[in-house]
Amino acid sequence: MRPTCERCARELPADQPGAMICSFECTFCADCVSGPLNETCPNCGGTFVPRPPRPTALLAKYPPRAPGDAAE
Repeated sequence: MRPTCERCARELPADQPGAMICSFECTFCADCVSGPLNETCPNCGGTFVPRPPRPTALLAKYPPRAPGDAAE
């Protein structure tokens, strides 16, 4: 689960709505998807769906990680 928009670097908290993902889990904010990206992923050409929020109670055990972060 990526913590920021890949286009504008806006923070996308894991326990809140507002993030959009494609089938490859490319992650963008809703504003970038509906605006400059015109509902099409610039990485794979796919479409977007809302990313489900992670329950707040599970964030400590399963924190979001950016690509390249080492798993514990």
